[in-house]
Amino acid sequence: MRVAVIGGGPGGLYAAALLKRLRPDREITVWERNAADDTFGFGVVLSDETLGGIEHADPVVYEALRAEFVRWDDIDVVRRGVRHTCGGHGFAALGRRRLLEILHARCRALGVKLRFGTEAPPAAELMTTHDLVVAADGVHSLTRRTHADVFGPSVEEHRCRYIWLAADFALDAFRFEIAETEHGVLQLHGYPYAASASTVIVEMREEVWRAAGFAGLDERESVERCAKIFADALGGRPLRSHRSAWTTFRTVVNDRWSYGNLVLLGDAAHTAHFSIGSGTKLAVEDALALAACLDEQPALGDALAAYEAERRPVVASTQRAARASLEWFENLGLHLGRTDRRFAFDLLTRSRRVTHDNLRLRDPHFVAAAEREFGCPPGTPPMFTPFRLRGLSLRNRVVVSPMDMYSAVDGVPGDFHLVHLGARALGGAGLVMTEMVCVSAEGRITPGCAGLYTPRQAESWRRITDFVHRGSPGTAIGVQLGHSGRKGSTKLMWEGIDEPLEDGNWPLVAASPIPYRPDAQLPRALSRSQLTDVREQFAAAARRAARCGFDLLELHCAHGYLLSGFLSPLTNHRSDGYGGSLAGRLRFPLEVFDAVRAGWPQERPMTVRISATDWAEGGTTADEAVAIARAFAAHGADAIDVSTGQVVADEHPDFGRSYQTPFADRIRNEAGIPVIAVGAISSWDDVNSLILAGRTDLCALGRPHLYDPHWTLHAAAEQGYAGPGAVWPEPYRAGSRRPRTGRTDGPKPRLRLGT
Repeated sequence: MRVAVIGGGPGGLYAAALLKRLRPDREITVWERNAADDTFGFGVVLSDETLGGIEHADPVVYEALRAEFVRWDDIDVVRRGVRHTCGGHGFAALGRRRLLEILHARCRALGVKLRFGTEAPPAAELMTTHDLVVAADGVHSLTRRTHADVFGPSVEEHRCRYIWLAADFALDAFRFEIAETEHGVLQLHGYPYAASASTVIVEMREEVWRAAGFAGLDERESVERCAKIFADALGGRPLRSHRSAWTTFRTVVNDRWSYGNLVLLGDAAHTAHFSIGSGTKLAVEDALALAACLDEQPALGDALAAYEAERRPVVASTQRAARASLEWFENLGLHLGRTDRRFAFDLLTRSRRVTHDNLRLRDPHFVAAAEREFGCPPGTPPMFTPFRLRGLSLRNRVVVSPMDMYSAVDGVPGDFHLVHLGARALGGAGLVMTEMVCVSAEGRITPGCAGLYTPRQAESWRRITDFVHRGSPGTAIGVQLGHSGRKGSTKLMWEGIDEPLEDGNWPLVAASPIPYRPDAQLPRALSRSQLTDVREQFAAAARRAARCGFDLLELHCAHGYLLSGFLSPLTNHRSDGYGGSLAGRLRFPLEVFDAVRAGWPQERPMTVRISATDWAEGGTTADEAVAIARAFAAHGADAIDVSTGQVVADEHPDFGRSYQTPFADRIRNEAGIPVIAVGAISSWDDVNSLILAGRTDLCALGRPHLYDPHWTLHAAAEQGYAGPGAVWPEPYRAGSRRPRTGRTDGPKPRLRLGT
């Protein structure tokens, strides 16, 4: 088997070494355009997980690396001259040049041909002369660009400029330092990679880079300016460069990683921002997986398919974490209002991979100090601290998210709703929300949607609120009011979500006559008089909700329903005063809010749910979401419930764990209003992390509460918490501890005798 490797970085070299080690009869050649001793960047960080894979695959390389590694445990976060240290992290690093030397030596010892200072022949040519071509030619991969029609690459350029530098001394920790200058905020990422050397990366927003004059400086001048700005971190020492240049990070994604006998590896296939230290790690892990799949699969096509199937989910997860980290640094200015330790905690948990519980295991003293700064009473996790909205005091930060049950008859909530909402109220959440309660029969999504437009419906809701207040004292219950707009007159979810009814339809109204799907009913654009009618329907429902005893009211302006349809430029094409600019698109939702607020008791809070992005080109932007939040806050909203999407059918959400929280974070810290974060928040550890980091004030969870109605009480039990933030109902107190299981630990041997 003849193998060609394009690119002599760590990924390409390690792939060549592994392939040769597994099959010595393979003829393997590596082409590298640069000289053998030429490299970019300075230090490389590898995780224990990656090192474990290297140890099992090639002990020779592992031992050589182990002898070179610099190890350390601490991360320092420095801001405004104050340093906070968090320990227990366990890093290992070495110089990139030394890493390449080790891999060069291993390749030569195994018989791999290394051709330095030589451009590889075109991939198409190599594909005809070799059995396998591995393209490991980096982020600017010529191979990927040449064959873009088959790989389907997407390259996204981001908003910060950064430069790779080095210092001739070893930092004593992984250091993040923030510099607030007259031009804006800069950050330093630094770590040791040898006994007397450290990598130093300086990064800032493009506009800060230009305002500070870096655009007009040469390499030497840039290096000197960076050393001056971060003189404290460097102890007054200089920085050095090696053909270092300011650049912007590019996130690379490909639809496919292989084509015939050509396969992408490392940065050619994918990139992840350097702030989570994953570039070399991913490339080395790619090499390990590719070699294993080629060894395991009988046919090349099967092996390449197995390689991609194995690596793609891992890479996607890493890229999501890297994007969260990248965006945190891009929006660093939003986080500077945090107190010192909470700022450090926020930075350390920015990727959502490191969590409250994880940090507590690594450095309990650091986390305890952050909790004290936040105001947690002793022994109280952040999620069980109280929170106040207007006249309502919530005993903890957990919200049962609104979830449509499609189980009402003629809009009347029945026994199912009593049991459903009552069970979750007994389960310990601070606030339990109803599903979207429709303000008219025409405003229902499906025939099974609940309403609040008749006296009978109000009586049934009163029965539910009475049970919650009586059966679970201290639990608040809120109502979400909405109107389906163009997304109405559809089947029950389990019969066909968003599919139009086959019969029994009712007419739809919307901001503009645009159907939600090609097969959906065409709505009528609301006239001025109809706008008034709908506004009064909301106000009347709010007055009924007050009489029903609800503690909080949420106005549903998200997910493409009627009011959301006014906010999004994709669904509002009106030419009157209720369309056009954002101010025009906000006009009707704000009129409805004002009418509802006027009929809702002043001491009771109101929240507004919005879609902070449509996940579609030309839709609501993150900047507009902040402006929308500010507008509702100015009209008296007490909090913004920050969701995303479901506005247009052809959306492309960036799903992932707690994927919507960055939008909540930005609104909270830029608009200055409390927020409720939603979206794939599934663990109590996530809730603690988000609350303590200052990214949200409350967390709304839906599916976890369907899985476990007592999710909040169980979270308290699992954390050993038994305070006022999680009160077990008296009849349930006997179940407040996890039930015992059968013993699995037999008697241990008392004596061992040698042979």
